[in-house]
Amino acid sequence: MDDFRISLYSFLLQRFIDKGKILKVKPGNTLFEECERVKNIYLLLEGSLALGRSHRKGKEFTLKILDGEEVLIEYQMFKEAPKYHFHAKAITECKFLQIKKEDFEEFMLGDMRAMSYLTRWLSSRYIKSQLRCQDLMINGKKGGLYSILIRLASRYGISVNDGILIDLPLTHQELANLTYGTREVIQRMLKELREEEIILYDGQKIIIKDLSYLKRETDCQNCPSEICGVN
Repeated sequence: MDDFRISLYSFLLQRFIDKGKILKVKPGNTLFEECERVKNIYLLLEGSLALGRSHRKGKEFTLKILDGEEVLIEYQMFKEAPKYHFHAKAITECKFLQIKKEDFEEFMLGDMRAMSYLTRWLSSRYIKSQLRCQDLMINGKKGGLYSILIRLASRYGISVNDGILIDLPLTHQELANLTYGTREVIQRMLKELREEEIILYDGQKIIIKDLSYLKRETDCQNCPSEICGVN
């Protein structure tokens, strides 16, 4: 598990649990929208949600999938009147601790230990984003899908008889949103992987039979778990 993430999360939870507001968001509803002014920081207490962006033509792109014990921060938090560069949409029913932006910033600027946790958390997020961009640029659409499957296996993988079960139901469209491709292209590539016995389907869940193949095709660097993920 991501020590940086847990350290920052636990530190903020301990500081604000009795001062923040508890919010619940139902599946499919948004916590905030793109271009909305940032007024709060959120701690994800329960549930799963997707951070994404919407193209002007209507297509959605999923930047991250977050589960419990996560911090939702707009990276320009210390800027005057910042706006969100992404939206947050609940996948399952979610519960959040809402912290006012001003209270968060005052606490961070006045506590060096808290700032240290925040700096390390931001650093790990930067590296993750950089590596995902690298995978898409160097390996193309196919490598982008393989990379996402590797990251999903790292984050949600469970060992089963046939290989590694990605214990997260995803439609072809949701995978396309994660890889910035189209549903048709993703469907074709998944079919090829299934025919080559690299993966299996179990409903909307995928079993990876040959993870080493995906890693070879993407020149995987076997990053530690705090870097290899979709969060």
